Amino acid sequence: MISHIVLGLGSNKGDSRRIVLGAVDALREVLSDLRAASLYETDPLHVTDQSRFINTAVFGLYPGTPRDLLSRINEIEGRFGRDRTKELRWGERFLDIDILLFGDQCIHEPDLEIPHPRLKERRFALQPLLELLPGALEPQTGLPYKSICDGLPEQGVTLHQYCL
Repeated sequence: MISHIVLGLGSNKGDSRRIVLGAVDALREVLSDLRAASLYETDPLHVTDQSRFINTAVFGLYPGTPRDLLSRINEIEGRFGRDRTKELRWGERFLDIDILLFGDQCIHEPDLEIPHPRLKERRFALQPLLELLPGALEPQTGLPYKSICDGLPEQGVTLHQYCL
């Protein structure tokens, strides 16, 4: 079964713009009909003593399972220098790719939660998602993500580069 996928990408270590754009290109090998949102520059949320992030989102079609996609994403993160054993949680990273949405599936496993468990708290993930899917609904409640995003504080999200 082919599913509609939304992934969130972020980087604040190294040449973040180049890394995120390279990861979008790498994801073209994984998702068909890939569309990418603009790049956003964002303040870090939890560990604030670090560089700003470059964030975006991509939307595409995927024929496999969520677990297969997670494996492919982890491989791409590694290609761009990510080593989870050397990272501080919510700290600097070369590349982070999160599965934001996988069709309308809801998955709650120790190492895989879909929709992303903190998506509704993160303007840096919601703004690019809404650029791609303005009418997207939260699958558990049916609430429009636009309403959720509009209720969040500003969080230091600014447009960095319009449309990839």
